[in-house]
Amino acid sequence: MLRVAFIGLGAIGAPMARHLAHPDFDLVVWNRTRAKADAFAAATGARVANTPADAAVGRDVVVTCLPVSRDVQSLLDGPDGILATMKSGAVLVDCTSGDGATSRQIAAQLAVHGVGFLDAPVSGGVAGAEQGTLTVMVGGDADILATVRPVLERFGQRIVHCGPVGAGDALKAVNNALLAMHIWGTAEGLVALEKAGVNADVALEVLNTSSGRSNASMNLFPDRVLTRAFPRTFRLALLDKDVGIAAALARDTQVVAPLLQLTSELFRQAHRELGEEADHVEAVQVVERLAGATIRGRGAADT
Repeated sequence: MLRVAFIGLGAIGAPMARHLAHPDFDLVVWNRTRAKADAFAAATGARVANTPADAAVGRDVVVTCLPVSRDVQSLLDGPDGILATMKSGAVLVDCTSGDGATSRQIAAQLAVHGVGFLDAPVSGGVAGAEQGTLTVMVGGDADILATVRPVLERFGQRIVHCGPVGAGDALKAVNNALLAMHIWGTAEGLVALEKAGVNADVALEVLNTSSGRSNASMNLFPDRVLTRAFPRTFRLALLDKDVGIAAALARDTQVVAPLLQLTSELFRQAHRELGEEADHVEAVQVVERLAGATIRGRGAADT
């Protein structure tokens, strides 16, 4: 039986951790907001740790899923930190959508203590986490990945070894930068078409059977923009962070990437305008404001 700790019971982390509340695992959880951990334990039977150090005691694998890499780094040191108790030979698997530079620092710090590290950000959203169908992008040693694969397979349908430490972070950032480009570009196109007299329903019907289609046009716009529902499933603030990581990656690797840099600037602007709690798809509203037009489906226009 693998002894696992899960740290970070947010919108993605909690459903991921639920898949580890399984007879094959001895699960302990910790969360910065204790009430969330207590509720999770009451529903699943997991033990609640009092500190990150308490969570890491005797664990084979510690999984972290926090907003940014520096949050993970902040949990390492001190008497309540993970390194105070994490045993040599254990592995820290960081599912945060983080930045490669910080992940490499964390890996080096853990290595001094004989602890392995993988950056393993996930894609698939809350629905994928709930269904256990996430894609897991892993950076780090392939042999370490083999030892923790049974844990990742509980919440990940596709587990891809991307390269050395930081490679998973890099790929996740680029993936989310492309998501951001698709959202913003689709919004600009649909607003222009609306002003030219082409209804958004008609436009998407054509786009989604043509070469301009994307996940944004096929799923996000019909379900969220045309309906004006804008459910809050993934914060714009986090997408802004991810696009910023991708833009920095391009600069650090000396790649001329004007689209990445512009997308980073646009989503930083949207984040400032719409605030910390806005959903990522709400960035469409900034495009609409700038154009003086609204993207609506026929049904939404009648309400």
